[in-house]
Amino acid sequence: METAMHWDALARFGHALSDPTRTQILLNLRISASYPSDLAEQIGVSRPILSNHLACLRGCGLVVAVPEGRRSRYELADPHIGRALQDLLGLVLAVDPACCAAADTQGCC
Repeated sequence: METAMHWDALARFGHALSDPTRTQILLNLRISASYPSDLAEQIGVSRPILSNHLACLRGCGLVVAVPEGRRSRYELADPHIGRALQDLLGLVLAVDPACCAAADTQGCC
């Protein structure tokens, strides 16, 4: 396994947060480790969809699967991720509605 450089790690984190389902998974795992079936129920997605997102998050190095018998429990790969999420939750952004309304055509937001 390769260790990501700082900029690469930030890009992976940004990619993970760019999807609402992956963001919800990370926020839930910030609180406590969980099993895929429980995460799917908490978030309100099917298990196959959740599985695809967990595979993405594992590939980005943000979560790890901890085998427990026939099941796997998921948790954040590093405690710093949980702290970073907590810090991001405290952000207050002054958003220009015109910019975000045009995001699809101008590439901003």
